[in-house]
Amino acid sequence: MDAFFASVEQLDNPSLRGKPIAVGYDGPRGVVSTASYEARRFGVHSAMSMAQAHQRCPGLIVVESHFGRYKEVSSQIHEVFHEYTDLVEPLSLDEAFLDVTENKPGIPLAQDIAKEIKRKIHVRTGLTASAGVSYNKFLAKIASDHRKPDGLFVIHPDRAQDFIDNLPVERFWGVGHRTAEKMHFMGIFTGRQLREVSRRRLLEVFGKTGQLFYEFARGIDQRAVISEYERKSVGCEHTFETDIWRKSALLIELHHTVLELEQRLQKADFAGRTLTLKVKYSDFQLVSRSQTMPQKIFKKQEILPLAKQLIAQLDITADHPIRLLGLAVSKSNADEPPVGSPLWEEGWLEFDD
Repeated sequence: MDAFFASVEQLDNPSLRGKPIAVGYDGPRGVVSTASYEARRFGVHSAMSMAQAHQRCPGLIVVESHFGRYKEVSSQIHEVFHEYTDLVEPLSLDEAFLDVTENKPGIPLAQDIAKEIKRKIHVRTGLTASAGVSYNKFLAKIASDHRKPDGLFVIHPDRAQDFIDNLPVERFWGVGHRTAEKMHFMGIFTGRQLREVSRRRLLEVFGKTGQLFYEFARGIDQRAVISEYERKSVGCEHTFETDIWRKSALLIELHHTVLELEQRLQKADFAGRTLTLKVKYSDFQLVSRSQTMPQKIFKKQEILPLAKQLIAQLDITADHPIRLLGLAVSKSNADEPPVGSPLWEEGWLEFDD
């Protein structure tokens, strides 16, 4: 979907249409959840601090999130998807992969299916969607971002390698800011230059992800659309209004987070053997610590002592306070069944924010 949260707000409130808006909390620690395209022209984007967003766009209108409404619209969108295929892999409320190699209406071309889906979404919700069509997830994802908003872009197998060769590495799945800097230091700026690097070298520098980069540079992506996921973790986190470092304050916040985590675990009927603590320092450094137990954990009396042990391992001082605290219970690798990833030759659709 195109700027999904912002578009829903503009749909429900016509006075916001055509204006630069950001969805999120307009406070000292507020973060932009979604920005309208009018705001994006000023450089406002998701995950940006609200303070910086106001600096870039002085006329920015901040709108409170309404997740119940977003879920309602998302359900309508997914109903459209399932009219064409049950192989739908949701990535978020507004983003999903569809495998339409075999589709319910029997339409031969994925491009025609994408056109129909875009039309139906607009008729039923009043919103626009962008779609990417190609023979695997990697390329479908890139294609969906290529002509936003209200775009449709197809990457044909015959033209895929040329397209990838000219693609900036920043557009590759898994290449964030730090990875891009590392690639640039190696002289890698495009897909063609990435393809010229040996598999061994990529594995040495990037670890297991290097194998993905090696394959993506050649248009290979063997991940299948997975319509049903086994939940692997449950977690929660909180950003504080002011940084904290005192032991008493840390223990209070830790206790509150454990109570919320316990409630979420009960609601999800979930238990795991690994507890992970995550903190973000005032300088935005992100650190995590984990511990795996021989038995499953899901109760406060099991989680809280472990959480205290993990937070005691961190250096939290007046000179190095934290702004965020998070906890998650997850299944260990030993709990996870192997998952096959056959390569589908054609028919991938990706709908994206």
